[in-house]
Amino acid sequence: MPRNTTLSRLLDAGAYLTADGALATELESRGCSLDDPLWSAKVLLEQPQLIRDVHRDYFEAGANVATTASYQATPLGFSKRGLAEDAALDLVRLSVRLADDARREHRAGHPDAGPLLVAGSVGPYGAYLADGSEYRGDYVLDAEAFKDFHRPRIAALLEAGADFLACETLPSFAEAEALLALTGEFDVESWFSFSLRDGAHISDGTPLAAVAELCGSEPRVVAVGVNCVPLHLVPAALAALGEAGSKRLVTYPNSGESYDPATKTWAAAPGKAGESGAGEAFKARHDGLAAGAGAWRELGARIVGGCCRTTPRDIEALAATVASGRPA
Repeated sequence: MPRNTTLSRLLDAGAYLTADGALATELESRGCSLDDPLWSAKVLLEQPQLIRDVHRDYFEAGANVATTASYQATPLGFSKRGLAEDAALDLVRLSVRLADDARREHRAGHPDAGPLLVAGSVGPYGAYLADGSEYRGDYVLDAEAFKDFHRPRIAALLEAGADFLACETLPSFAEAEALLALTGEFDVESWFSFSLRDGAHISDGTPLAAVAELCGSEPRVVAVGVNCVPLHLVPAALAALGEAGSKRLVTYPNSGESYDPATKTWAAAPGKAGESGAGEAFKARHDGLAAGAGAWRELGARIVGGCCRTTPRDIEALAATVASGRPA
């Protein structure tokens, strides 16, 4: 039996969980510059208390799951800043402690809060490359090289007390195979979520049906799904995964705005007539993320949250739909 079965036990008991939203977006709103190969992991070096504050805000908004700031935190990435591997892995451990500190603080003020979990974020090799390839999956490593890349970070996340792993924004079938082997090696529960080429294929072109079959073979994978994807692709992707497999589903799409990985810029989501500015952007997110939750739940999603450009306000609206069982 895996070392910690909290996630599977909650889902087995019928829970629907709200994951948090974007970390980078909130850090930028607090004045952090993330135009850096380390992205949000840069803040672990510079202002780690801000990461704890963001986690706390998401718990306050109703999230059940805090995802650690380790998506782009790897020994190879930190080595370019002159950090030795031990120091880099200390920062990975710190990402878990910050989320756990936020959980403790929230629970101290809300003793009746529901389940609060810490997911250890394991981003893909493409995130380390910092060239947009987590949306293409066009890098090639053999299985052992993938495992050697991911193993130290996974070990550090679990040593620090992460409840489970969130293997996320995965664009590569071969990389997913290697990560599945590591979940067995570490005997740890996880969710696996993928970036998409379209509503039927992950970024490297592998059909979602093959992904569902792959993850279905590993009992430690508690849920499978998609993240960091456009809102309009979510229903088709969840349907494809649900038809091809029996795992619970997880989804945490972007805000509705569109991202260009080449220029690393966002284009605003289209709004309704008469809407403009910040109000339009928030309404586009709310109408998409929260209103979509009911349909995603009907397609099998048991864990729903937000990814890039979503905020605590968005998660608050989303959490309300989970609590009520109906779209906002």
